[in-house]
Amino acid sequence: MSAAGAWERFGAGPLSRGAALVYHLLAVELLLLLTAGPGLAVLVLLDRGAGNLPVVAALALPAGPALSAGLYAVHHRRLDLTDLRPAADFWRGYRLNARGVLPLWAGWLLWVTVLGTGLGNLGAAGLPAWWALLLALVAVLATLWVLNALVIASLFAFRTRDVARLAAYFLVRTPGATLGNAALLILAAGVVLASSEAVLAVVGSLLVLALLHTCRPVIAAVRAEFVG
Repeated sequence: MSAAGAWERFGAGPLSRGAALVYHLLAVELLLLLTAGPGLAVLVLLDRGAGNLPVVAALALPAGPALSAGLYAVHHRRLDLTDLRPAADFWRGYRLNARGVLPLWAGWLLWVTVLGTGLGNLGAAGLPAWWALLLALVAVLATLWVLNALVIASLFAFRTRDVARLAAYFLVRTPGATLGNAALLILAAGVVLASSEAVLAVVGSLLVLALLHTCRPVIAAVRAEFVG
């Protein structure tokens, strides 16, 4: 076998593909921490009271474009060990998607801040207990919506308002993806409650990979039905 053939075989084998995936995820994780980490580092130091929610939202604002870039980079990953460009893919995704993702992410942060503030002040407002369940349900639906929106905006070129509509449509259109994303939310909430937001941040690339996996029906349907 020639040297070129041996090198090609080395770069394409299953062990090499596994190593390439690990390297790609580690690189994306470092870039996620670089782009979203400073705000998240301050967030960890804050008290979890409802009064800090506006500050939390402001600190979490850079995480939206960062997650979008991570989704783009992991989706377009190369599993050939001889052709790895995770940083280039990440920054390309950041440049392409930041402007479209930011309004969606900011709108979600504003909405959940209002809902969280309402939940934290139910007693003072004199509202009945069932309002807490209603507000929590709306917050969960909004979060499931923004996960769909992040995936669609990161991988496809649609107008922001069209992404918002598609994200809502696919909550019902692809129930398997919605349930999978709900399971991810439960897992993420459990990690935060059991430890801190810092632990969630250091496994960000794994969550991105999991989100792409659960949203495969959404991605396939968008490509088949809305991309010419």
